[in-house]
Amino acid sequence: MAEIKYTTVNGRKIRIRPRETMKEIDEYGNFHRQPNRFTEGFGEGKNLIEKDRYILFWAKGCNWSNRVSIVRELLGLEDAIKAEIVDWTEREENLGWEFVNSSNHINAETGAQFLSELYYNADDSYEGRTTVPALVDYREKKVVNNDYHRLTNHLETAFRPFHKKDAPDLYPEEIREEIDKLNIWLFHNVNNAVYRAQFAQSLQAFSDGYETFFAGLEAMEERLSDRRFLFGDYVTDSDVRLFTTLARLDVGYSRNIGPCKHRLVDYTNLWGYARDLYQIPAFYHNTYFHDFASSRNPAEEGEDYWPNVYYDVVVPATDFDTIWKTDTGREKLSSDPAHKFRLEK
Repeated sequence: MAEIKYTTVNGRKIRIRPRETMKEIDEYGNFHRQPNRFTEGFGEGKNLIEKDRYILFWAKGCNWSNRVSIVRELLGLEDAIKAEIVDWTEREENLGWEFVNSSNHINAETGAQFLSELYYNADDSYEGRTTVPALVDYREKKVVNNDYHRLTNHLETAFRPFHKKDAPDLYPEEIREEIDKLNIWLFHNVNNAVYRAQFAQSLQAFSDGYETFFAGLEAMEERLSDRRFLFGDYVTDSDVRLFTTLARLDVGYSRNIGPCKHRLVDYTNLWGYARDLYQIPAFYHNTYFHDFASSRNPAEEGEDYWPNVYYDVVVPATDFDTIWKTDTGREKLSSDPAHKFRLEK
């Protein structure tokens, strides 16, 4: 077991969070995202399926957790699963996600100040980064699932007894195998490819991630040329996964990976498609463009910081909501243009 470093915050002994570059970069400079630690599902012999037991912790800037927050609202699970947005605070040590939106930064349901406390309550020997999304059993005060690959699917299936009336069927049984295949493809070619470029530690690793990402966008641009959504007339789980990456491209990822081959607005189909999704309340309620663009903290730049006109002047003044709610005309691609969802039976 690696040496564990701690610091003390408000009398709490808190572990210092490892960085991606410690264990997730190979000898060639390639970024390999760590595996998810808590992947057990829900149901008989597993985590209980109950109301008033779980809380979802997610972050505005994190595309992996953003997809879960969107699905939670689409399905009407707000009364069954609580949610809280987490963030970072300026500290000398990297302590990870903190409950900054709780009174005194102490989460009322668990008594914790940092998400890491709930990770180590579940597995004291865990050595990886503490990440979001994290679904926490607040009765037991521990993380039970941080599997961004499958957490939305668990909400769509195991938690179906708590879905709202006329909830959308985001994971239709007859095409689940196809959805799963596309989701895996999206992870490797779009969702994670951009991070492979962002965290690369060599020119070749950067090029591999960068080229894979834009080839993935081109493939999705083509796929959406004759269909409204990824599987035709109705929104599915896959659309949520693609959307959270697209929403970050022009104001977030473009700064992290350097000059982009194309902006989102340069892709005719992807740009219309992303706006078509954004106009659904659960999407725009959980999309924070200004936060995507404000990951830099000016206070950390010192007295010599020179303002960036785009990020410090243009972005704060931009009305993203109006821009993203302009008509798309993509309903003409659907055989059921008045509806974006197939409802659960």
